[in-house]
Amino acid sequence: MLLALTLALLTATVIGLVSLWPDADSRPDRAAMLGPGVVVHSAEVTSVPESTDPTTSLLVEAVGRSSEIVDEEVQVEVTPEVAADGIHPGDRIRILAIAEAGPEQPFYYFDHERTLPLGLLFLVYLLVVAIVARGAGLRAILGLTAGVAIVVGFMLPAILTGEHAVLVALVASSAMIFPCVYFAHGVSVRTTTAVLGTFGGVAITVLAVLAAGRPAGMTGADGEAAQLLAGTHEGLSLPAIFLAGVIISGLGALNDVTITQASSVWELRAAMPSASRWKVFSSAMRIGRDHIASTVYTLAYAYIGSALPVLLFASTLERSLLGTVTAGEISAEVFRTLIASIGLVLAIPLTTAIAALLATSTERPLRRSRRQVLAERLGES
Repeated sequence: MLLALTLALLTATVIGLVSLWPDADSRPDRAAMLGPGVVVHSAEVTSVPESTDPTTSLLVEAVGRSSEIVDEEVQVEVTPEVAADGIHPGDRIRILAIAEAGPEQPFYYFDHERTLPLGLLFLVYLLVVAIVARGAGLRAILGLTAGVAIVVGFMLPAILTGEHAVLVALVASSAMIFPCVYFAHGVSVRTTTAVLGTFGGVAITVLAVLAAGRPAGMTGADGEAAQLLAGTHEGLSLPAIFLAGVIISGLGALNDVTITQASSVWELRAAMPSASRWKVFSSAMRIGRDHIASTVYTLAYAYIGSALPVLLFASTLERSLLGTVTAGEISAEVFRTLIASIGLVLAIPLTTAIAALLATSTERPLRRSRRQVLAERLGES
């Protein structure tokens, strides 16, 4: 039965991927990021003058690193928000050059060059994972890589071609579950139990999103990126895209709690081989309740950190706490936290119940026949 359920979910996922997979001709063309005549160069900051007015742009000295301006000393105009302690000598930056501008026209700051520092940080991350988690950690990274490939190769193009974002997110989540769980934890009854629990949590999350999204007024139009997307792709539904993001955002934590609960049940069964299923379920749920508490505030703190600039700005407005929490981008983070938490909380008893039914112990109690019992008693007498 377990194999049949898993194969049915896998088959439904494959059918969803095939039916929703965007054709090469239907994929939208990529728009040029910069206007005509604008070129991006690489440069290294050499000196930053002290700013006397934090509301005005700042001219910094830099030396070119791109082949077109290599070793050439240039001036770069930096916006006030970046100039305010956001740029220092030695920083590698990307600068804009306008072809029609005169020779005295300065370059313009575009972004920081982050390829090298982020690449080194990723290598350190891989090293730490390999040392501490060894093969399991590296297999988890492989599963994460497969999940990111599904997002980039399937989910994003499918939404941009006009498919319903919530349906696409459901199929993408299903496709991400299999590699993430099986690559990291192997193929077994235990991990398959976690897969079923994760699917149950995703289903609960989708139902909660569909039921609460419209009444809560989640328009998905908050933020600069959403407004730019609406302006360049008129056929997209911003509310549906927001709800799809809510589904994906809770997937990692959902997988974490399900695999932990499944492992807890198996360990309890090994420690209590003769205990009833209800006893194992009750014991595992005591662990699950602690996990629920920790996961709920973990999600909340993660979203608070990501929305910190919005919270800081909102705290300067003369508005009640309730008005602040229910307004704009903050309400979107609150909605995301609540929906993800509902899916997590309900996935724990579901996974625990499935695991309690399926878990077996290698240390089975020996069943002695009546003849063996009689022989032991005769020997004692």
